[in-house]
Amino acid sequence: MNRSADPDEIRELLSRITGKEFDRCSAIFPPFHINFGKHTTIGKNVFINFDCVFLDFGGITLDDGVFIAPKVSLLTEGHPVSSCDRHSLTVAPIHIKRNAWIGANATILQGVTIGENAIVAAGAVVTKDVLDNTIVGGIPAKTIRTLS
Repeated sequence: MNRSADPDEIRELLSRITGKEFDRCSAIFPPFHINFGKHTTIGKNVFINFDCVFLDFGGITLDDGVFIAPKVSLLTEGHPVSSCDRHSLTVAPIHIKRNAWIGANATILQGVTIGENAIVAAGAVVTKDVLDNTIVGGIPAKTIRTLS
């Protein structure tokens, strides 16, 4: 998939990787990196730009109309803070709701839901849920403003 420029071939390969049909109205630009695939659900009219990383062991859901800019990381996996337990893995799902837009180089961490129509600014690191119709940015991401 990461060497193909053929949209049909990319769709077919992503469908095999995820075990779910990749909608013909959705698009993904390689390279694209995903560690499992079977834990990812991608809706209709979704756009995923190049060089994105999905660590999906905890589950990733992209609702219809989601836009993902280049170099976005969706990371459902992490490690405990305690040095005694750090060798183990923690997982929690990421859900990006309808018509949300994730800006370039943003990182969404495990357990986060991005609300409907929300915008995550480029370079943001999102550690907490984002409300519907809200713009967030920064490290860690904070509310910039609410959309009308």
